[in-house]
Amino acid sequence: MAPIIEGFVPYPGEHCETTAMGNLLQFAGIRLSEPLLFGLGHGLGFIYWDSKGMDFPFIGGRVKPDELTANLADRLGLSVRIQETSSLEKAWQNVRSCIDRGMPVGLKLDSYYLDYFTSKVHFAGHYAVLYGIDDEYAYMADTGQQGGRVKTRLTSLAEARNAKGPMSSRNRSFTLEPIDALPPLEPALRAALTRNAHDYLNPPIRNIGNKGIVKMSAEILKWPSRSNNVEHDFGLTALLMERAGTGGALFRNLYRDFLKECVERLEDPGIEQSYRLFTEIAPMWSSVSACIDRAGKTGNHEELQQASKLLLEIAEQERAAMELLL
Repeated sequence: MAPIIEGFVPYPGEHCETTAMGNLLQFAGIRLSEPLLFGLGHGLGFIYWDSKGMDFPFIGGRVKPDELTANLADRLGLSVRIQETSSLEKAWQNVRSCIDRGMPVGLKLDSYYLDYFTSKVHFAGHYAVLYGIDDEYAYMADTGQQGGRVKTRLTSLAEARNAKGPMSSRNRSFTLEPIDALPPLEPALRAALTRNAHDYLNPPIRNIGNKGIVKMSAEILKWPSRSNNVEHDFGLTALLMERAGTGGALFRNLYRDFLKECVERLEDPGIEQSYRLFTEIAPMWSSVSACIDRAGKTGNHEELQQASKLLLEIAEQERAAMELLL
């Protein structure tokens, strides 16, 4: 029987990728707040993703999966060891060897297959940390779940890791190499602020970043004709935006709190102005998701009109806030 790692304490977080990195860093003896992890990882973004093969558009409010971890590692000088394989046996050996050595391991998963997820929606860009196994169960740390400690059957874990589809990886697992010390945070914070703002304001295509929000404001008016089940599609989109943070207030709240910590460390009036703007922006995203939810339940298209107007206001506010950080 393989061990449960002694001394492992879950890192409390709201977003899966930052929580996974927070768990690995905390076990290595480094404790940074989740907003700092999100901001140092250039986490704020936006994508309006739609294609012919999709049942309904996907809205994302952050950078692409895996990118946040890579950015964070670059800013903090971390060495992240990543393993991927199409072999189920090799995938199991990769994580089993880590646990046997007393090393927690990050996993990328489709949350649909995890026993402790009651909302059965396919999302292959989910992250959690494995800290123990026995003959039947995997013991994991995840966001906001039972104090961070959860378990799922090994068979379910194998399905979650090997899932195919959008945002999936080939049984991806990752660990941190030993850390001697972090670089000074102030230069890393300034570099992260500038890079995130530049990328957000200069997207490669029009459905990403600030332009993506403007695109969504127009496309949302077409949603009734785009959907085969308005109540389900609108309700699920609103739920993901508000609870999972895929395009709603969660990531704006994290970035707002990141800016607040930057204000305290850097004493920069531009950063302070941007922080104040994000205190107004975050609740506006909650209003958008509420409008979408009501539109699904009532069939009232005026709710979508209101959401469209709010999105244009948000786009303008976020553009101004991010320009202050350049």
